[in-house]
Amino acid sequence: MKSPTLTAGSIEVVGIEKSFKDLQVLRGVDFRVEPGSIFALLGSNGAGKTTLVRILSTLLRPDEGTAQVNGFDTQSAPAKVRESLSLTGQFAAVDEVLTGRENLVLIAKLRRVPNPGALVDELLERFSLTEAGARRAGTYSGGMRRRLDIAMSLIGNPSVIILDEPTTGLDPQARSEVWDTVRELAAAGTTILLTTQYLDEAEQLADRIAILHQGVIIQNGTLAELKALLPPSTVEYVEKEPSLEEVFLALVGTDSSTGGNKS
Repeated sequence: MKSPTLTAGSIEVVGIEKSFKDLQVLRGVDFRVEPGSIFALLGSNGAGKTTLVRILSTLLRPDEGTAQVNGFDTQSAPAKVRESLSLTGQFAAVDEVLTGRENLVLIAKLRRVPNPGALVDELLERFSLTEAGARRAGTYSGGMRRRLDIAMSLIGNPSVIILDEPTTGLDPQARSEVWDTVRELAAAGTTILLTTQYLDEAEQLADRIAILHQGVIIQNGTLAELKALLPPSTVEYVEKEPSLEEVFLALVGTDSSTGGNKS
């Protein structure tokens, strides 16, 4: 069956499989991300999240299946895919020796953005980094470094941003800062694919949540739809909805081992 034409900002993954020697990491992954939405890919370490991100960003070829970003196939049109998206990894990819402003100017020049100075001023203000712009990035807090990293990823106006476990290692305040930034990006129309192992992060941010377990999507839906999979518990006649954590553990079990350490 032929896939429908994809609109700007959409992502479609169909039947993706990937193995590393004898270890099968992805076993037929299917999902679609609608334009302007936040889609959370939730899974334990080793579930295959990072492998899938590398395929979507054209850094890795799948063994089977197809992946499209903005209607461009990751295998037949990788350059078009790279023009359409920006990837922010688990750790902020900033140069600690350069100032915040210099980091942004460097990326703007590499992407041949006209009048980079005006764009950099706009991004520093947008991400509340104007006062810190003249300081070396190595002096930034975790939340500031991550905000700078995301600001760098926006240069070139990508319609899709992939955030691969963006709050790993951050303290609660820094995580909150990143969450606010993600919400603002989505509100402005940017499509966001968020991978995380933090259940509360998916619960707070995502329009839809897919649970990846042992290389396959075992559930995909809104938070309300996932909660509806478990019956509500009652305590003294007060109905209590199941939390996302209870849904996740009920679906994947307490043993999330995948038999390998590839992610």
